[in-house]
Amino acid sequence: MRHTLLNKQTAPSPTSSHNNSPTLPLNEAGQGKGKQDSPDADAPDAIVVQLPRKRLRSIYLLPNLLTTGTLFAGFFAIISGMQGKFDLAGIAILAAMLFDLLDGRVARIIKAQSIFGMEYDSLSDMVAFGVAPALIVFSWGLATLGKPGWVISFIYSACTALRLARYNARSNTDSPFFFGLACPMAAGLMCFLIWVMTEEGMIGEQVPMQMVVGVSIATVLLSLLMVSSIRYYSFKNLFVAEGQVPFMFMLVLVGGVAIVAINPPYILLLMTILYTISGPLLELWLRIKRKNE
Repeated sequence: MRHTLLNKQTAPSPTSSHNNSPTLPLNEAGQGKGKQDSPDADAPDAIVVQLPRKRLRSIYLLPNLLTTGTLFAGFFAIISGMQGKFDLAGIAILAAMLFDLLDGRVARIIKAQSIFGMEYDSLSDMVAFGVAPALIVFSWGLATLGKPGWVISFIYSACTALRLARYNARSNTDSPFFFGLACPMAAGLMCFLIWVMTEEGMIGEQVPMQMVVGVSIATVLLSLLMVSSIRYYSFKNLFVAEGQVPFMFMLVLVGGVAIVAINPPYILLLMTILYTISGPLLELWLRIKRKNE
């Protein structure tokens, strides 16, 4: 609290002429306060007025700038999907995944975590990994199914929202596992699959109906995996310290980038499929292990 001293001239009181002690300053409650407790020893006849300090409301720039990148990439993916440019949509979703990976890490490293950032991140994730993939897959081929097509797309978006809400509600975020498939990975699998279909010439009227049905089933399965309790490895314990990783991890990362550069849509699709099936396989292995014990 800010303190402002107001000098006060007090006239001698006839009742206090016999009292040799000086007049005591008054605090906010009007109670007497000793001279040694006064904020100004040279001004005993003063009233201490406490004024509220003005609070500066601001947000952290760098983490929220990265979150804005996620939102922009998701919006760009929606526009590209509506125009039939599914390769650009896949690249935009990949960029959104990278931005989403960095914003939380950067916020923790520079100690810039906030409730505003968490809410903003969830809303951006909903656009980039919930609405964008649903509209992309609908524009690619699910529209030919009519009403079932947009219902399946809606189910995917709704499950993404439920997945994000459950993640925010969980208090224990130090676990090395996610419960349910992470929505960025599900969105990547969907959009990379459509990217591969486009590379193979299956777009528009050239898409076989059995392929549309197969993608519809995959969309529903991914939706269920997101809201399931299946554990997925989060890679959080790779960090030996805040913002630091083992040297071998950097070598693997460089090698991974080089491999993806050979044929991006196919390699990215393979990576997301392997991660998606790793959860059920891990759950199956843990159940077999418990039975043997």
